[in-house]
Amino acid sequence: MPFVIGLTGGIGSGKSAAADEFARLGATLVDTDAIAHALTAPRGAAIEAVRALFGDACIDASGAMDRAKVRARVFADPSARRQLEGILHPLIRRESAARVAAADGPYVVLVVPLLVESADFRSRVDRVLVVDCPVEVQVARVRARSGLPENEARRIIAAQVSRETRLAAADDVIDNSGTLEALYAQVHRLDERYRALARAA
Repeated sequence: MPFVIGLTGGIGSGKSAAADEFARLGATLVDTDAIAHALTAPRGAAIEAVRALFGDACIDASGAMDRAKVRARVFADPSARRQLEGILHPLIRRESAARVAAADGPYVVLVVPLLVESADFRSRVDRVLVVDCPVEVQVARVRARSGLPENEARRIIAAQVSRETRLAAADDVIDNSGTLEALYAQVHRLDERYRALARAA
């Protein structure tokens, strides 16, 4: 089995920037968000189940899931969120497990935004890597990226597991409160360490 790093972090923490740099250095990247997008794209494997759950109004003109409408729905209704997760999570797990098994890089970076929230996360990865930054930095990045109002950005952050819980689960932490260069330097150090751990495993 490949050596698997579970990469996680809150919204706006910089997970994607870190993951992309690991991939550039040669790691195999398996991104569960990308898999979820494919499942809910036009003719995606989850589209008909999403349509059955939320109705035609939550499918856009292209045939994809209307992410904004569904996001509003699941934030307002926790049971709807659980139902959506019941559709998506098994499909995401199956596809991500297949991609991990087929990996040919020196190690795998499995990007899972909700890794720490899943009860069995320790059994899925060899190490947990958290990309971390202060909540105020998260808010600023989310607003700059998506144009969301501050209260909406804070609501999304509050709905995720707390920063403290995530850090308590971490084997390794990237501090992304500074520049991209500082982020990349930390990724490069960890890449060397993960290659050595994978060889020894």
